[in-house]
Amino acid sequence: MINSLKRSFALLLLLLCVQVATAQGQLQSPAQFLGYPLGKQFTTHNRILDYVQYLAAQSPDRMKVQEYGHTYEGRPLVLATVASKENLPRLEQIRENNLRQAGLQSGQVQGEQPAVVWLSYNIHGNESVSSEAVMQVLYDLLNPANAQAGKWLQNTVVMLDPCVNPDGRERYVQWYKQASNRAGNASPYAWEHYEPWPGGRPNHYYFDLNRDWAWQTQVESKQRMQVYNSWLPQVHADFHEMGTESPYYFSPAAKPFHESITPWQRQFQNTIGEYNREAFDKNNWLYFTRENFDLFYPSYGDTYPTYNGAIGMTYEQGGSGRAGLAYTKQDGDTLTLTDRITHHVAASMATIQATSEKAEPLKQEFRKYYDNNLRNPAGDYKAFVLKADNQNAGNLKALTSYLDQQGIRYGYAGKSNSVKGYNYSNGKTESVRLAPQDVVISMYQPKSTLLKVLFEPNARLEDSLTYDITSWAMPYAYGVQAYATKSKLEPTQRADTPPIVKLEIERPYAYLARWTSLQDLKFLTALMQEGIKVRQAEKAFETDGQQFAPGTLIITRTGNTALGEKLDETVRQLANEHQVSLRATTTGFVSSGADFGSGSVRYLKMPKVALLSGEGVSPYGFGEVWHYFEQQIGYPVTVLNTSYFSSVPLHEFDVLILPAGSYSRTLNEETLEKVKDWVQAGGKLIAMESAAGYLAGKTGFNLKKKTEEEESKDKEKSKDEDPYKHLRTYANRERESLQEEVQGSIFKVDLDNTHPLAFGYGPTYFALIRSSDTFSFLEKGWNVGVLKKNNYTTGFVGTSSKTKLQDALILGTQELGRGQVVYLADNPLFRGFWQSGKLLFGNAVFLVGQQ
Repeated sequence: MINSLKRSFALLLLLLCVQVATAQGQLQSPAQFLGYPLGKQFTTHNRILDYVQYLAAQSPDRMKVQEYGHTYEGRPLVLATVASKENLPRLEQIRENNLRQAGLQSGQVQGEQPAVVWLSYNIHGNESVSSEAVMQVLYDLLNPANAQAGKWLQNTVVMLDPCVNPDGRERYVQWYKQASNRAGNASPYAWEHYEPWPGGRPNHYYFDLNRDWAWQTQVESKQRMQVYNSWLPQVHADFHEMGTESPYYFSPAAKPFHESITPWQRQFQNTIGEYNREAFDKNNWLYFTRENFDLFYPSYGDTYPTYNGAIGMTYEQGGSGRAGLAYTKQDGDTLTLTDRITHHVAASMATIQATSEKAEPLKQEFRKYYDNNLRNPAGDYKAFVLKADNQNAGNLKALTSYLDQQGIRYGYAGKSNSVKGYNYSNGKTESVRLAPQDVVISMYQPKSTLLKVLFEPNARLEDSLTYDITSWAMPYAYGVQAYATKSKLEPTQRADTPPIVKLEIERPYAYLARWTSLQDLKFLTALMQEGIKVRQAEKAFETDGQQFAPGTLIITRTGNTALGEKLDETVRQLANEHQVSLRATTTGFVSSGADFGSGSVRYLKMPKVALLSGEGVSPYGFGEVWHYFEQQIGYPVTVLNTSYFSSVPLHEFDVLILPAGSYSRTLNEETLEKVKDWVQAGGKLIAMESAAGYLAGKTGFNLKKKTEEEESKDKEKSKDEDPYKHLRTYANRERESLQEEVQGSIFKVDLDNTHPLAFGYGPTYFALIRSSDTFSFLEKGWNVGVLKKNNYTTGFVGTSSKTKLQDALILGTQELGRGQVVYLADNPLFRGFWQSGKLLFGNAVFLVGQQ
């Protein structure tokens, strides 16, 4: 009773202080506004935004809040900008000046130009401390008593994103509030330190937003990057958390540095590190630098800004979703939320101070960076050519749309010409004949560094110890025929309007649509959902003097007569909407191939699709498939959970998708037998990556992992080899382990494109391989996509892994009773950016097994 009265009195006293402060016109601290000290509990997203809006209302001459979008779950995304009283009214002029300095906007710089620093908080939802810290950072910047901050703002504009990933953060915070006690339990065994599946790290669709900066597949990234690229700050810092036992990490970054990072950018990593060291040394806080977090993969919050002329940095505080309010570490110390907040606040302020005190060289080097891009671009290649043809049309349109999104300029060849160029398809330098409609991208442009990084066929890796994938070249990712030239090419400009369906035949016998890209798949799924029956040619054919490849969609009037005039109106409207080029014919007879009434022209049934989620399933693998259906192709999918999967009546579905994961509990002997019976009765099972690995060797499934004998064939050592050569050194253990690694490397997959799984592709497909777990060729089934010898293309692959990835199955199918099993050893939907794999996955869902 006494304790209760004490708490009530303390709360009343705090509220009284808040009222007095407000009455006196003083700016409320986070503790005064929230009613508790920062670090005492986690603050919900809406309360963080309430405080941000409060600060803006109290300091209208120094702070502005912009709502730049919403998450998938409808939460607002905001950007807070803090500047001096002189600079805040001219923010638009400052923004335009920055773009003028970069050559992205015409005109001269107007007035004095401050440096611009952008700080991003909480991109990983359960790394939640940074959104707590940002409230203190904003208060410290706006507090009239803070003369030092006022001085920094004289020549610096500070932009702060309080929470990049509100959906993930709220998932974590709400769970933690339910799982923890009032003060937090520091025992590492307490429930509150064990997040349930899928955890708060990713966004709504379980994507890692910190791997999405360059690809911009998620709505949060698209909206944020539109604003970011309209500013192009000189400094960007991204605030994270890592394991509970780790201290703090700040710049300089670890190797490898991408070769396109300038000496100045490398040097300034050290400069900002010095400012942070001073703050941390003064407080005797532990920290480390130059380890783990490199600057290579282009889609991080440090690298993407770096390739756009900024000084980009990652800051990491020990803790993450495991730490909660308090956590007892192995050394006996207790890590508190208050500690974590304090460290992030200190790093934020040190970064702002460094930007302000080094504003002049920052601005000078920023201008120099973009001037060099425009006049003297780095790298061997001076232009890139994207071939335009029927096979490439959909993917090429997707790639040019991506270039528009990035602010990368391109044009067209304009006339026929011959140049020498590196052929991405075969790795050879050869003569290429340019057609007028071919896309030409010159390196002589403001965004040339970003262009080089995204398009270079082989990214040079100065150190194999890197944090992420090592290859990503856009021509491979988008599946377009491309060349890199060492000669300068000047593109011509012309309007590139989407194809409009104009058919002279009003009521044709059939409409024909080629099958080459994701747009064609979206067209198919839209037709299906409108109740339009669609057929597909299993064999190539010719009609009206036009050649059509296997996979061509055939929409006949027969079978759709009930729709009447609506058939023509709907088909043409959807073709326009999805930018699909239609052909019309007055006959079902073909001059070569199979007529439209042939048994090889299959009716495509609209499948009912189920997707497994839950404990044991990779959240990322699941999210990539979920996003594919809901956001990319707009097709209904039923999400099932592993917790009740064994009781699901599978006969309600035609397709079941198993993303990567660990399935020993979910698919126990009894449940797996049930799934097998369903397939035998006509179902289709799609097993991806480790899900396929789980099925390997199981009764009824023909997939088998490669044996040690198969893997060792090419690894036999000569008898006269130095017997001491393979003695290992402990200090090199991490580097030696890379012999077994495949770090996101591109391989050429040989395809059997007569099989429906490979419809719409040529004889090869470039895959982003991330594992050396390999499978033997199917003895009974169809080996649709395989790796042969010397199929490696680019990226880091350990010596042992290169051997394993020879003569390996990547894509395969088998018949099981009246049903099908599809094995996808590689994930064609990885991170949502591998555009050329999306049609392949659609083939697995909609085409394979259609009778």
